[in-house]
Amino acid sequence: MASSKLKASRTPEDEQAKLDMSPMIDMVFLLLIFFIVNATAIIVKTDPDVVPPVAKNSKRQEDGRGRIVINVRQDGTFTGEDFTVILADDKDIVDLVKRERDKIIPLGIVPKLHLRGDQDAVFKYSRTAVRAAAEAEVDQVVFAVYERGRGGGSKK
Repeated sequence: MASSKLKASRTPEDEQAKLDMSPMIDMVFLLLIFFIVNATAIIVKTDPDVVPPVAKNSKRQEDGRGRIVINVRQDGTFTGEDFTVILADDKDIVDLVKRERDKIIPLGIVPKLHLRGDQDAVFKYSRTAVRAAAEAEVDQVVFAVYERGRGGGSKK
């Protein structure tokens, strides 16, 4: 009798234990959706009329949040991130920086001036943008440059 019970309790050799993978796949998709929704894309539009200089010791900035973009063209004109609108004077730069700063500060992020100066622009134009940002109470400046061996070149 005992031997027949043992034989009945054994599984046939052709049947194997199967693992249902559908809950695991569902969980992977849920995690994927969670991370996609929580990821923030940081996109900085670039002015095609501005070619930043090449710097030997440049470092890629890890945190791109809180940037207020000001482009300094070769002729001394300024544009914001929407490079189709030219900022006529210092007051326009101050107004743009204040407006963007007021959007960034409630997020708990420190606003930074992201200055993209053309490699052939005179530095006094960049200094004008830095002073205007300081007047708008933004005291951190990030100078945009190409890494050594990349980009740059002359537009001529």
